Amino acid sequence: MNDSKTVLVTGASSGIGYYCAKALQKDGYRVIASCRKLPDVSRLQAEGLTCIQLDVADSESIQRAVEETLAMCDGKLYGLFNNGAYGQPGAVEDLSRDTLRRQFETNVFGWLELTNALLPTLIAQGEGRIIQNSSVLGFAAMPFRGAYNSSKFALEGLTDTLRLELAGTNVHVSLIEPGPILSHFRKNALAALKDNIAMQNSRHSEKYAKAIERLSKEGPTQRFTLGPDAVYKRLKHALDSKRPKPRYYVTFPTYLMGYLKRVLSTRQMDKILGKVAS
Repeated sequence: MNDSKTVLVTGASSGIGYYCAKALQKDGYRVIASCRKLPDVSRLQAEGLTCIQLDVADSESIQRAVEETLAMCDGKLYGLFNNGAYGQPGAVEDLSRDTLRRQFETNVFGWLELTNALLPTLIAQGEGRIIQNSSVLGFAAMPFRGAYNSSKFALEGLTDTLRLELAGTNVHVSLIEPGPILSHFRKNALAALKDNIAMQNSRHSEKYAKAIERLSKEGPTQRFTLGPDAVYKRLKHALDSKRPKPRYYVTFPTYLMGYLKRVLSTRQMDKILGKVAS
């Protein structure tokens, strides 16, 4: 049991974050879950989880959440699982500056600000774990996912650098890189597509119509889709192991893309990624 170890889980309203928060609590961790919307905070509290409000796109919200978290754990936080994110679909040429900025505010800048605010506590106590939920799209870009691709590529660069800079502190940093996982990710991506992309005026309008059809389907739409328990298995190892891995692959597509990225040329990878996307 890990009764004295507290872990903050962001993006816990559904999907991976929700599952992992519940599973960590069941496995003996003290969990502080966070959600962006207050109704979700109330729902998780009613289910027996300690939950706070946190919008990683809002600096004031981050500061309040950090203060609440450290107060709840008496200043002894063991782990941070950065998970709250969304995917903005759309061709690069159809992305406005504001749309791309919003993607980075949530997926990159907010995670960095939250991590940096908690780092002094982890370093001072001489132990800690930071686990970033990235994606296969953090190292293998696919068309019509440019905003999300770039946010995850940026996250991976920051995380790799942070890991190097924390050498010798006993604060370990890990990336989890899932492929397709059952969650509300597609539902949120569909809303972002409709809200932020002028699809009718784009030369890609027919492809957007197909994307809407795919994103509107319930249940898994891709082969090799796994449940959130597959991510939790890696999260648990990153928290429990004396030597957590820098990277954890999840799902067959991630393993496949990781291998192909090592052995194929960029042009060969482009052909494969183009076919996969279509």
